Amino acid sequence: MSDGDVVVIGGGYAGVRLAKKLDVTARVTLVDRKEVFFHRIASLRAGIRPEWSVTPFIPYDRLLNGGQVVLGKALRIDTEARQVVLATGERLPYDVVVIATGADYPEPARFNGTTPDEAVKAFAGHQQAVARAGHVLVVGGGPSGVELSAEIRLARPDARVTLAHSGSALLHGTGSERAGRKALAWLEAHDVDVRLNSFMSPGFDFGTYRDAHGNVMEADLSFWATGTTPNTLWLRLGGHGDWLNHSGHVKVDRTLRVDGRPDVFAVGDVNDATELKITPAALAQADLAFHNIRAHLQSGKHRKEPRFYRPLHRTPLIVPFGAADGMTLLPVPGGESAVLGGRTSVLAKAKTLMTPYMRRQLGYTAA
Repeated sequence: MSDGDVVVIGGGYAGVRLAKKLDVTARVTLVDRKEVFFHRIASLRAGIRPEWSVTPFIPYDRLLNGGQVVLGKALRIDTEARQVVLATGERLPYDVVVIATGADYPEPARFNGTTPDEAVKAFAGHQQAVARAGHVLVVGGGPSGVELSAEIRLARPDARVTLAHSGSALLHGTGSERAGRKALAWLEAHDVDVRLNSFMSPGFDFGTYRDAHGNVMEADLSFWATGTTPNTLWLRLGGHGDWLNHSGHVKVDRTLRVDGRPDVFAVGDVNDATELKITPAALAQADLAFHNIRAHLQSGKHRKEPRFYRPLHRTPLIVPFGAADGMTLLPVPGGESAVLGGRTSVLAKAKTLMTPYMRRQLGYTAA
């Protein structure tokens, strides 16, 4: 039995999780600009190693049993007519609409175009650039910057690799000094030149970069792992700029609803519920939104109280150092996170980058 029409805009981690759970009880339409699900966790390695080029792409065709996946671009949400307007002119009616458009990541963790072939070509370009570079610069010492530096070093043991980070310690956003020290030790042991307190910007000449002190560095190739941008420009252009905060994230209340809109939710990297923009947070939000959407749709039958989201300030985090090593941060109540070594990290993430898990989530075999 279906309780209503739910349109989920965005087929990333949060959108897929929520659409799949709602498929049992509602008429679900998942809208995405991409033909396939993009397993972004595998994208850094795919941008470096050719044998991983197609790994991040998983078709949507087995995700929903009763619902549908629509390939298209959402232009705006018509709250008066309660319809999502697509670039084709098609209008999708909704009882509940969910904004799950995620965030835009720097290269190579980006899906270019709308088809896997277009994205594979972009990956191939990065792979070729890395293969011929004498010096690769990675800017940003968070989890992505550390992981990418390790992947490049292992793929190009003969190249010079520099990681420049504006902070005084790597992985400072995790709140774990031990994690930062362990990452630094691994990188330095593998001849990665780590430069802390080194804010970088492009120089005046092609292939040059400057730090905050005016020192110039030359590099053949650079990657900027310095953060993400929420995919919400379409909301601003569609007349809903008042839904966004100063950084462009969708403002939500504790139930993950857009303020003042009981039938509009936002989940994942796109909202302002937490500053910790990682996959576990997105999945936790999808699970809570599922409960609250069901409660909203079934409110005339039997009342269910909404649940409140508690932002994740500390959560397990795995940082791979290639396929055969890595580091796992495990929160400890009342103390600093425990830092586990390679064996745990390899089994949990580093070897497969959680690809079998995500394939199963979309209805495919693990292989």
